Amino acid sequence: MPRTAAEYREQLKALLPPGIAFPREPGTRLEDLLDGMAQELARIDARGERLIIEANPLSTSELLADWERVAGLPDNCAGTLETTLQGRRNTLISKLTATGGQSPAYFIEVARALGYEVNISEFRPFRAGLSQAGDPLTSGDWVHTWRINTHETTVIAFRAGLSAAGEPLRTWGNDTLECKIDQLKPAHTIVLYGYGALEIQQAYLLSDRLWHYANFILPEDIG
Repeated sequence: MPRTAAEYREQLKALLPPGIAFPREPGTRLEDLLDGMAQELARIDARGERLIIEANPLSTSELLADWERVAGLPDNCAGTLETTLQGRRNTLISKLTATGGQSPAYFIEVARALGYEVNISEFRPFRAGLSQAGDPLTSGDWVHTWRINTHETTVIAFRAGLSAAGEPLRTWGNDTLECKIDQLKPAHTIVLYGYGALEIQQAYLLSDRLWHYANFILPEDIG
């Protein structure tokens, strides 16, 4: 914690030479002079303390532009969400922590770092003896295709301490997600985007749980 102006004033008093020419009593002109000097020392101390916050990309605000310069941002994937402080920080963290990968878990983490909730669907080829009648004929290019399932619209809400004054209360858009995934995906693969697929999956899981409860749990409770 930085020292206050009052603490610096007392330190300056302690450095004065002895004698009646340098009174320590409050209310003197000398104390007013020392108080003015102490204000500047306290300000510098507070700015030094701020460097600890600015050194962390998760909390930086004043040095965010410099962090972005070092990370090569904004890049050609900058979209709607990068107009907010939260979005810029998310993009910065995603760029700084990127290690590369080709697994579904890697791309899910890339999306999460950008502020998107996703899961991934992969398509296996139709094979006689393994596939069933009615299964999709996912052969040919389908073996190199995968789908990002996400919300129809990703919304980032204004949050005290994370957003800046003057920003909109809500920002939405999926352009950054598509650009970043297309930029990082294996070159031989095709990525599809299923907007609203998460809502459908969640509704299906909820209905399945309700059906299970109504047919198995509830009869036992009644019995």
